[in-house]
Amino acid sequence: MPSIGGVWWRHLPQGGDPLGYADPPSDGRWQSGDTVPALYFAQEEETAWAEWYRGLAERGMPPEMGLPRDLWRYAIQVDDIVDLSTEEALAGHGLQRPVPTQRQWPAFQRVGESLCKRGAKGILYESAAQAGRQALCVFVTEASIAGIRPIPPPRTFDSAPPMPPRTRTP
Repeated sequence: MPSIGGVWWRHLPQGGDPLGYADPPSDGRWQSGDTVPALYFAQEEETAWAEWYRGLAERGMPPEMGLPRDLWRYAIQVDDIVDLSTEEALAGHGLQRPVPTQRQWPAFQRVGESLCKRGAKGILYESAAQAGRQALCVFVTEASIAGIRPIPPPRTFDSAPPMPPRTRTP
């Protein structure tokens, strides 16, 4: 399994722990929180905001309900990442391209949790909110968190940034 390195982006409620996750852990595309916690990152700032807008739209919430937010950059170097960022790789696991809806999540969660049990520390995948842009799910384990370093300070947003171009929402 390959390694992932570089600078990635993640937003969270203002003042939140940059390496923290919800308690109890929340569900995501690649895992259910009661099975394995995970942190999700975007390769670009624009993609992080597109995913934020996607999540709010899916819950029927206006952007103001998700503010204020801190936008963090992270230096990431994690081994044992499964690359499922292409249609071919997804098809090998019985999956189709991500679309911006949670209805698709159960099939993805089964695959992600199975890969985690087999030693994967995370999954590289195409963002559901921005086709062609990459996102990263890192399963929270002592070894994987050791490869994630927040780069302070975060930028705080008291008002919603403009919705990025090409953002797909439900």
